[in-house]
Amino acid sequence: MKRPDIPLPTHRYVPGRSPRHAEGAFEAFHASVGAGPLAETLAWRAGWHFIEQGFFWEAHEVLEPVWMTLPPNAPERRFVQAVIQVANAALKLEMGRPRAALRLCGIAEGLMAESAGPSAILGLDRVRVERYVRSLRERAEFAI
Repeated sequence: MKRPDIPLPTHRYVPGRSPRHAEGAFEAFHASVGAGPLAETLAWRAGWHFIEQGFFWEAHEVLEPVWMTLPPNAPERRFVQAVIQVANAALKLEMGRPRAALRLCGIAEGLMAESAGPSAILGLDRVRVERYVRSLRERAEFAI
């Protein structure tokens, strides 16, 4: 479901298939980090939404500043890193690289386990992310 409060990118960037985004295309997302609670930033709210809409490279792009802001070894940092790896795995699968996608699914699952704790981190339900990773894993295994 599209969210009118989160602008979608103009196109999906898939390396080798489509053009990169213009320099500064995600500046508003990056600028939102540090302007309030992380869970409420445009960057964090857009990250998972982009993944669900198939904008995998773009999700990584907007989530990285969120990850960089969190303290080292914090469960939230591991969780955000897991979500970034989910985006990477989905992108690799789209690029026809199922083995790379499987490797990244494993990394995401490990990071999720390391961030064990509350059922939601920064407002994102862990089970939702875990289900998505399982779905990616199944699709990658089928593609091999």
